[in-house]
Amino acid sequence: MSGLSFAFASPAILAALILLPAIWWLLRLTPPQPRAEVFPPLRILASILKREETPARSPWWLTLLRMLLAALVIFAIANPMFNPRTNTLSSGGPLVLMIDNSWASSSDWERRVRTADALIDDADAKGIPVSISFTAEQGNDATPGAATAARDKLHAMNPRPLVPDRQRAADAVKAALAGSKPGTIAFISDGIESKDKDDILSRLAALQPSELRLIEGDGNDILAITGAANNANDMTVTATRLNGANPLRLQLIAQDNQGRPIANGSLNFAGGQTVATGAIAAPFEMRNDFARINVDRYASAGTVHLLDDGFRRRRVALLSGQAADEFQPILSPLYYIERALNPYADLIQPNSADLAKSIPQLLAGNPSVIIMADVGRLPQESYAPLRRWIENGGTLIRFAGPRLAAAPADDPLVPVTLRQGERTFGGALSWAEPQPLADFPSFGPFAGMPKPTNVLIKRQVLAEPTPDLAERTWASLADGTPLVTEKQMRAGRVILFHVSAEPQWSDLPISGDFVEMLRRIVQLSRSGGVTSTEGAAKTAEAMPPYRLLTAKGVLTSEIGSARPLEPNHKGAAVASFDNPPGLYGSEEGFTALNVLAPGAALRPLDASAAGAVAREGLIGGEAWSAKPILFTLAFLILLADSLIVLFMNGAFPRLGRGAKTAAGGAAVLLLALSVTIFLHPASALADDSKPGDDAIFSRLDKTHLAYVVTGESDVDRISERGLAGLSDYLTYRTTLEPGPPVGLDPAKDELAFYSLIYWPISASAPMPSNDAINRIDAYMRNGGTVLFDTRDAINTMGDTTSPSPNGQRLQQILANLDIPPLEPVPSGHVLTKSFYLLSSFPGRYADSPLWIEARQDTRRDGNAVASSDGVTPILITGNDFAGAWAIDENGSSLLPTVPPDETQREYAYRSGVNIMMYMLTGNYKSDQVHIPDILQRLGQ
Repeated sequence: MSGLSFAFASPAILAALILLPAIWWLLRLTPPQPRAEVFPPLRILASILKREETPARSPWWLTLLRMLLAALVIFAIANPMFNPRTNTLSSGGPLVLMIDNSWASSSDWERRVRTADALIDDADAKGIPVSISFTAEQGNDATPGAATAARDKLHAMNPRPLVPDRQRAADAVKAALAGSKPGTIAFISDGIESKDKDDILSRLAALQPSELRLIEGDGNDILAITGAANNANDMTVTATRLNGANPLRLQLIAQDNQGRPIANGSLNFAGGQTVATGAIAAPFEMRNDFARINVDRYASAGTVHLLDDGFRRRRVALLSGQAADEFQPILSPLYYIERALNPYADLIQPNSADLAKSIPQLLAGNPSVIIMADVGRLPQESYAPLRRWIENGGTLIRFAGPRLAAAPADDPLVPVTLRQGERTFGGALSWAEPQPLADFPSFGPFAGMPKPTNVLIKRQVLAEPTPDLAERTWASLADGTPLVTEKQMRAGRVILFHVSAEPQWSDLPISGDFVEMLRRIVQLSRSGGVTSTEGAAKTAEAMPPYRLLTAKGVLTSEIGSARPLEPNHKGAAVASFDNPPGLYGSEEGFTALNVLAPGAALRPLDASAAGAVAREGLIGGEAWSAKPILFTLAFLILLADSLIVLFMNGAFPRLGRGAKTAAGGAAVLLLALSVTIFLHPASALADDSKPGDDAIFSRLDKTHLAYVVTGESDVDRISERGLAGLSDYLTYRTTLEPGPPVGLDPAKDELAFYSLIYWPISASAPMPSNDAINRIDAYMRNGGTVLFDTRDAINTMGDTTSPSPNGQRLQQILANLDIPPLEPVPSGHVLTKSFYLLSSFPGRYADSPLWIEARQDTRRDGNAVASSDGVTPILITGNDFAGAWAIDENGSSLLPTVPPDETQREYAYRSGVNIMMYMLTGNYKSDQVHIPDILQRLGQ
């Protein structure tokens, strides 16, 4: 495969260019121009005499135009070829193809497939067997075989959201070759080091191929988010890129768990910089709703950073058994706790020192965690609300101190039974010397942390030995006595540090381990907080795959062969074949696993240590000839030359000198245009027609109902006439006056102009392309809504076990979309009252329910009221709405309802009105809780 992008098929013809000087000399001559003579006969007779005439010189611009004509003919005969290819594979052994199908290859995967296809075609032409392997696959059969089998395997493969395991693929190739030497090894790489000191090229060179090729893209679109931190004032996002030559400005988009953008920020790379940090500024409550961070205009698993509860800031309430000393703050029990948690949590403190008042005040603030530093006896009326708050999911952290040591042993808010008094160095319950900490157990939040080496415990409160004490101990001293214990109380927990929160009893508060221990415990709590009246939440212990990330950065419910993520792993989890990137857990709680580890940096693959490696780029496109373009330009120039000569020879005598000058200027302009087309032939021939400003403004001046063009004339006509009928009904019955309906091709047309897109499903229509589905998915993520209508309610007749052909086609489309859970429109939903009061949503048929996004806050009794301001991104029905709305040019209905009933058609129109009002105004009517009181007052 040649690395050149331009070549001549017949380069010998270019030797004719040496004749251009002679052509120049010949073309300078031109017949003399006619002269105007006076009429008198004697002058005519005198001019009859013959005399020798000398040709005049032609204008320079005409000579240049003719020279260009001659050059174009010579170049056209030489047949210039763009993206030429030559078959240069070595015949000394099989062709070995190793292809990176990692997350970084998703942006130019089609070019990689075309490049590999071309190499396989070359091998097929020479009868060379092909061995093909992929670096992001768990199993590879790299046995050399026929080119047809390799081509089928190539086209069945897709990018994976994983870091490539090149060593595994190289081992598979080595085992398949069984000691024989390959001919050409072509490594189509993503250009990134998969690990420190990646020696894959050296390992491939050790197979002793006749030729080793490294084929890469330019790497300009390869970047990834490697970390996000929810700080006190904003969320900082760290990203890395592969090619850091030029400055780059990126827009960061934060989305909630329903895919709606709720905040944005920026991240800038300076020239030569490969790692940069940006920020997303938003209030604390809004940042807690972030579910993922995207990089705008980049679609890969690397440019998506998933977030879970661990990234959300908790609201932590602080209580102390003693008042703070403003003159000596470091003696306050809360001083070190505040500084340890301030970067990671939103801290609140009561305004009153009276615990009977401060505890209800803190509970009213809906905290996730309450920390009590040396609080012994609580007011009696405080135990009941505190206990309810813990059982409903709250986390209570207590620190020991003199007051707690003197508290009653039957305190219900202590995880273990305490002995009276404390154990001190040199006291009655003493040890010979201060005790260090023991290794942290393999369970609990401290698992994986190294043992603190600079912490000594001088005093502690002791726990009475019980059979389950070891199971409740998260940290202990070297002598086995507990340091941190916990007790589960339904959905919440109580945690006790057996030392004080200030450095009087130990060195723990002034160590870095204190910060990490508190941070880990706080992250165990519920991020949204909990009130004392909520129902008990369920805590999931297992972490099965819940939603997995595709190579394009889309979350999907297809988990394939993914295995559960171990909850008690040591250190941060790393994405692998068994645990691909995504969300693990359940809807009630999950853990996010991203492609790259925190702090990772993208580095280019080093080929210097592998010796002789031929580096090439990916195929940019198919080979094509410029001969037709050159001959067309030559013909146009010849035509222009003929017209110019006719002008100069007086063929148009009535035109003056100004017209001739204009003709010369036109020739020069044609010359410049020809050069421009020759320099940019591909862009000149490409059809990049897009809607101009006039078309855009025509879509913005009014609200237009849109429908997806299926390619079937009868279906598209009903869709167009149906939306026209609904538009007329909206004009007559509401203040909305929509414009004419618009037919859309989702793969090409801009979708952001329309709040609702009607999609009639037809099993006989062509399956939408991946590009169309991806654009529909992006449209739904950005706030748009698609109404899918299978139009098959009369065919299914209530049978949901076997979907109709249209239903099967809808399933195929939805399988490629990241859709939320669905439910039929419940009673009380905004769709039932956005304009008309409705209990059902009939169309031409009335048996199919209208499916919408299932709300996460649905009450168990079914009397739910949506609390979110969002609108469902998807509606599904089989009632054939457009068939009921469709009218002809006279306003008469085109299709009858089933059964024939004009009342049903009226309710079909009302359903359309409610849907449009819901799209345009949101679910604001769900919050009309004061309407009864207002109506009662108006009645009085």
